[in-house]
Amino acid sequence: MPLPVTLTFAAACAMLNLWLALRVARGRFRTKAMIGDGGDAQLLAAQRAHGNFTEYAPFVMILVGAIELAGGSPTWLRAAAIAFVAARIAHALGMSAPAPNPGRAGGIAATWLVLVALAGWAVALVL
Repeated sequence: MPLPVTLTFAAACAMLNLWLALRVARGRFRTKAMIGDGGDAQLLAAQRAHGNFTEYAPFVMILVGAIELAGGSPTWLRAAAIAFVAARIAHALGMSAPAPNPGRAGGIAATWLVLVALAGWAVALVL
């Protein structure tokens, strides 16, 4: 059974993950720190933006896929997936700016909102 929303979302997350990884690689070459962050705040921020994405994306992706399989609305799933990707981009860009800033804070808030909404939706489908 094809899962068009999940497949599109997974592709977007894969590209976002690659972009975040390339930001870390660029920082590593710039600082010559092949392990750790070498004490460089920009490299640490890039690493955390990448790590933070990989901490949240699997849960959101699993929920999107499971809800799609259970017959959830493709329109609302697409909206949640777009909101999550936009939130993670905002967070990553915000991590490169002095804290606190709206990109980072908004990205975190939107990520949590999407995660809570999807978790609630999944539970509602079961009940």
